[in-house]
Amino acid sequence: MHLHILGICGTFMGGLAALAREAGHRVTGCDEAVYPPMSGQLRALGIELIEGYGEEQLALSPDVFVIGNVVKRGNPLMEALLDAGAPFTSGPQWLAEHVLPGRHVLAVAGTHGKTTTTAMLAWVLEAAGRAPGFLVGGVPVDFGVSARLGHAAAGAPFVIEADEYDTALFDKRSKFVHYRPRTAVLNNLEHDHADIFPDLAAIETQFHHLVRAMPRSGLVVVNAREAALQRVLDRGCYSRVQRFGTKREEPGGLSARGEPQAFDVLRGSLKLGRVEWDLLGEHNQLNALAAIGAAEAAGVEPLAACAALSRFAGVRRRLELRGEVGLRSAGGGAPIRVYDDFAHHPTAMRTTLEGLRRKLEKDEAAGGGPTGRRILAVFEPRSNTMKLGTMKAQLPWALEAADLSFALQGAWGWSVAEALAPLGAAARVADNVLALVSAIAAAARPGDHIVVMSNGGFGGIHGQLLQALEAKAGRGA
Repeated sequence: MHLHILGICGTFMGGLAALAREAGHRVTGCDEAVYPPMSGQLRALGIELIEGYGEEQLALSPDVFVIGNVVKRGNPLMEALLDAGAPFTSGPQWLAEHVLPGRHVLAVAGTHGKTTTTAMLAWVLEAAGRAPGFLVGGVPVDFGVSARLGHAAAGAPFVIEADEYDTALFDKRSKFVHYRPRTAVLNNLEHDHADIFPDLAAIETQFHHLVRAMPRSGLVVVNAREAALQRVLDRGCYSRVQRFGTKREEPGGLSARGEPQAFDVLRGSLKLGRVEWDLLGEHNQLNALAAIGAAEAAGVEPLAACAALSRFAGVRRRLELRGEVGLRSAGGGAPIRVYDDFAHHPTAMRTTLEGLRRKLEKDEAAGGGPTGRRILAVFEPRSNTMKLGTMKAQLPWALEAADLSFALQGAWGWSVAEALAPLGAAARVADNVLALVSAIAAAARPGDHIVVMSNGGFGGIHGQLLQALEAKAGRGA
């Protein structure tokens, strides 16, 4: 089969392209901007990429055009294939028809933590010798790729990041409705994607559609702390339920005892195993409980899952260290560290910063006193929800754990500076990346942790910032 994929450089569509190629299909694709790292990964697989959506691509005559949800009416290629009556489908639909049938699908859904939890679950199954297939909206360090078919026998596991965003211009259901999981993780649920969902209730309805199509023998692994998820289950759940994040006295629920970097996993009062790792934050502790509960449904004992998670290397762009620079000012001291983090929703931003703050405080306590190390948060309101200004009132709350916050002002139609006014002098806003880099470099001092948060490339700010800090170090500033 020949697939021509529109919007191929997105994380989901690029992963789908890799799966199709691995399955032996011919794959070509196009995107508005054919950009790395996805472009390099796809070309390495022998996939031909075309820049733009020119209608001349209709002449490729594939067996099917696979349409990404980035494609809108008015797109010249989309209009041409509609006029021609050419065959087309969505990415989730193609996946459901050609990859997932017969597999034990384990789907990870939720507003936050989907990518990390999906990677954790795939790694646990891999460590248990199950050779799972997976499709992750990021690159797990343990695998080095975002998607693979894995062992494809009947009943073999396939782990998928289950996004609630809409499927395509002709199918406004959430992507995850197509996956028909036997095991589903419901991590958390907040209002997001304000461009397509008017409120939280609308998203809850989509989650209900996911749950109501699961088999009686299936398992829903659900965060016990989330009222919105309980409302979803109250609308009708016909599968077994495993709760996590429960109070320890609750029988059957999974809970954690200890710090996020070293904790026992309990079911009720019974200890099942222990996880010790480098990941930060209570959110990752909860992600671990979710992965352990889901892996158990696929036959992996919690003790083995805990051991595997203790070796989990994480996911790229999740507080990923991009570089460090030592400054000679103030007598030297610890280097400045620059991190890349995908956080773009206020809650994700807050949990990321709180996790890092908690680690710094623990390090200070272990070292016998304050070290003066600060957190500098840098973000751009890039997601559709952020650009609409729907969550601008939550930004000061999201950035509370940072000592200084730096933000990019774009043409969103609302003022980032006004939104951050409650932070006073601790917040600074610039109109372009160059000015932002200059402001951050000027403020940085030895020992600082600079966390860059965006769901995009942020204009290459990470490299520019490291260069500016190197220049500052060279001047002895």
